[in-house]
Amino acid sequence: MEAIFGWFSILPPVLAIGMAIATRQVTLSLVAGIWLGGVIQAGWNPLAGTGGAVTAIIDVFVDAGQTRVVVFTMLMGSLLILMQRSGGIDGFLDWIGRWTWSQSRRGAQLMASIIGLGVFIESTITCLVVGTVSRPLFDRLKISREKLAYICDSTSAPVCMLIPFNGWGATVLGLLGAQAALGNLGDSGPLAVFVAAVPLNFYSIAAVVLVFIVSATGWHIGPMKEAERRAEEEGKVLRDGARPVVDDEVIMTPRKPEARPRLDNMMVPLVAMVLMVFAGIAITGRAGVSAAGLENPGLMDYLNQASGSTSVLWAVLLALVLMAVMSLSQGIFTVQEYVDLSFKGAGGMLPLAALLVLALALGATCSALGTGPWVAQQVQPFLTPALVAPLVFLVTGFIAFATGSSWGTFAIMMPLAVPLAATFNAEAAVVSVPLVVSAVLGGGVFGDHCSPISDTSVVSSMAAASDHIDHVRTQLPYALVAGGAAFVVYLVVGVV
Repeated sequence: MEAIFGWFSILPPVLAIGMAIATRQVTLSLVAGIWLGGVIQAGWNPLAGTGGAVTAIIDVFVDAGQTRVVVFTMLMGSLLILMQRSGGIDGFLDWIGRWTWSQSRRGAQLMASIIGLGVFIESTITCLVVGTVSRPLFDRLKISREKLAYICDSTSAPVCMLIPFNGWGATVLGLLGAQAALGNLGDSGPLAVFVAAVPLNFYSIAAVVLVFIVSATGWHIGPMKEAERRAEEEGKVLRDGARPVVDDEVIMTPRKPEARPRLDNMMVPLVAMVLMVFAGIAITGRAGVSAAGLENPGLMDYLNQASGSTSVLWAVLLALVLMAVMSLSQGIFTVQEYVDLSFKGAGGMLPLAALLVLALALGATCSALGTGPWVAQQVQPFLTPALVAPLVFLVTGFIAFATGSSWGTFAIMMPLAVPLAATFNAEAAVVSVPLVVSAVLGGGVFGDHCSPISDTSVVSSMAAASDHIDHVRTQLPYALVAGGAAFVVYLVVGVV
């Protein structure tokens, strides 16, 4: 992708981000950014640009993977409302209430953080499992929804980067494979470089460590301090006037009077869903390897050929089937009640589905404008061997912030950063390729955490049933602390 529109290419994301922060109207802000991007591509013709913007939104569904993610999101609404109405959530609260540590704010937050650390197979699943399991307990203990959204977001992508046996790892390995084919990795193979880069991913490490520090000590800074004061002293887990991205009827549907609290009505579908993600990755990975005709494939080959979107969709469908079998056999619902509740839950997720579609459309618009390459080109003349890793981290973070996509940013920056390091090494200047790769990976997650147009942050807001802009505002200071620490370490390591 060439930067053919120059500085105009950064206007759509700047408009979307600025409007989102100023007005708190994320949907309108995304639409404005997409529209401006369409107008720029159409040579500033507003009519043609409007048509292009509509096409960009519709084209989100051309990609089967993106469509599966949107459908998965809506079906999660069905599963959530069914678990609540069948007594599954109440059963979990009764069970968890028997444990002493669950009576404290610290214990609940550490539980959520540990769950996020353990469910590393897919970032979306991490957010949803942490949010679903923890939200009722957080509400009971008067812990703000903003705090839960922060824990969901900061234990999803960072953990998936540090334990890369998932779609994230496979994507990065594919990008490194392309660089190996061009001879930019020297004598090292893609897997060796990737493994070496993981412990150097200073932002992801700092983000995860910070989550546990905040959960254990209650260290609140910036807007999070007010959010936690409001929740603890006033009993308001959401601020007055907040607009959660999930309909209240999805997350606050009471248990059906005829149903008794049953832990298995929550845990069986959730555990089956997580296990099905593993199985789905194995099945689609094996099919992909076979279709690609790879000989003697390794673990990363299977992950690289697997479909994460297919796996999560299969997972939620299996959970819904199990929910149907259990609730119907227990006499909790009739078939008609099950269907009606499923549609009601899916409908409650429409605001989130719309945000996801618009965030993906804006990312595609930025790609068409060449936003990422243009930003990267502006900083290239200022690079020296010692500054390669820290500046790559900053530039990658800015691109992820502007585009709202860490995965898209990896695709932009890896073909720019790795050859840059190889060029310095060819001139006898020592630049660590794994360090530069880690700067790309950490920077992408950092920018994603700071961006109000990030699809991962949107999902975290949904999982916690939080106002999205409130989530971004309260998470930003922690992301900047972790990002600042990572930048300083990259500077020191780059010099050394």
